[in-house]
Amino acid sequence: MAILGAVIKGIIDLKDMLTPESNPVEEQEKVLKELLEKAKDTEFGVHYKFNQLLEATTPSKLFSASIPFFDYDKMHAEWWYKLHKGIENVTWPGKPDYYALSSGTTGNTSKRIPVTDDMISAIKSTGIDQVSALANFDLPAEFFEKGILMLGSSTDLTEKETHLEGEISGISASNIPFWFRDYYKPGEEIAQIEDWDERVQKISDNAKNWDIGAISGIPSWIELMLEKVIADHNLTTIHEIWPNLQVYTSGGVAFGPYEKSFMALMGKPITVIDTYLASEGFVAFQARPETDAMKLATNNGIYFEFVPFRPEYINQDGSLTDDAPTVTLAEVEKDQDYALIISTVSGTWRYLIGDTIEFTDIERAEIKITGRTKFFLNTVGSQLSVNKLDAAVKHIEEVFNVKVPEYTLCAKRFEDDFYHSWYLGTESNLAAEEVALELDKHLKEANKNYKVARSKALKGVKVTLVAPSVFYEWNGANKKKGGQVKMERVMNEEKFKTWEEFVAKQ
Repeated sequence: MAILGAVIKGIIDLKDMLTPESNPVEEQEKVLKELLEKAKDTEFGVHYKFNQLLEATTPSKLFSASIPFFDYDKMHAEWWYKLHKGIENVTWPGKPDYYALSSGTTGNTSKRIPVTDDMISAIKSTGIDQVSALANFDLPAEFFEKGILMLGSSTDLTEKETHLEGEISGISASNIPFWFRDYYKPGEEIAQIEDWDERVQKISDNAKNWDIGAISGIPSWIELMLEKVIADHNLTTIHEIWPNLQVYTSGGVAFGPYEKSFMALMGKPITVIDTYLASEGFVAFQARPETDAMKLATNNGIYFEFVPFRPEYINQDGSLTDDAPTVTLAEVEKDQDYALIISTVSGTWRYLIGDTIEFTDIERAEIKITGRTKFFLNTVGSQLSVNKLDAAVKHIEEVFNVKVPEYTLCAKRFEDDFYHSWYLGTESNLAAEEVALELDKHLKEANKNYKVARSKALKGVKVTLVAPSVFYEWNGANKKKGGQVKMERVMNEEKFKTWEEFVAKQ
């Protein structure tokens, strides 16, 4: 019998039983007051009169009315630039020991997002909450004795002046609790390797020595790692070398587009658990098996606001209009896309994180990521968010019985008007014209705004089929492989021109 595993499982079950039912709305009110109290004497807190906000009957209303929206560029230009001059107490007490580098899906220039000690603690606390939630998934005691393979960015952080820099997954992995280190794979030595291909090769070389029960990382890069292990060891599925693999923890992007190709690498069903760890903080995690939605981390250093994601509130570049309204967690509705706004213990304030979400269960504060504010395809009124595009690609997979793990598109002007020009990543031999017709048909049936657009300026759909590896090489050429890097789902015409030139050379 797995004695240690039984003990760990028992502790998790007991913690789950003893933890009182949470009230997300009350937790958020408490978090906002804690943020304002701790930051009231910073430059930002003094400028925006946090002392007065704390005295208000409803601080949340005055908070949203008093402080403008910020994105990274505005936050850096007005406030965070001072941190790099050595100034302390700018938007949060003291100065950060870490900066999370994030080029994300929107460009080559890395953002440098402060990560304070308070944020490290908040991430750890939310991580413990997620581990505790495993009590809901009915996993056997043996699972809690197996290794957990985390494939993020390198933990060999770069030293700059008085701080360290790296992607948030590398920063988090470099701060794992001591009690977790025996379970953590690939281990500190391999995790510090900067070159992604070299790191994956080392993982493959050591795969037979590990008993892996769970893996964690962005789906596209995990797939490539699994394919490498399978190829190097002449396997049919990953379960031939890791028979006890039971859980995959996804994160950062919707798992749906990868599900078919990912599961093809498995020898038996596994439990998929979604997480939402952004460069700005640990936002949400899946807390129960009855849904694939994620519970917002409402009690760990992040205060959330929500902007209804409607065309009149969104500028062409994905930013918010100055008059865009916000609602609190107490005011949200189901079946409504929202742009996510956060204020955190790292000194981000009313910060547009760039993701859009919808609520699936308001009482539990459970959400799904629906897309990116910059990837909202509305050039000709089609109003397609990424979740609608994901659904269309999944439809193509089902109709043609193929795997399409990657895609990108652009509303591109051709000689006779606009078309949605799609690039689909697949190894299957398909007729692009047939795929284009099916995509167009599905989008018209599923989305009324798209149907209206098709009767006006949007002429139709064009499809180009390429190997999935082209997408990974694009990321490698423009950013780097692995870590938090995600593929752009929607590009503007300038970026799309560069993409098409890149594809032509492959």
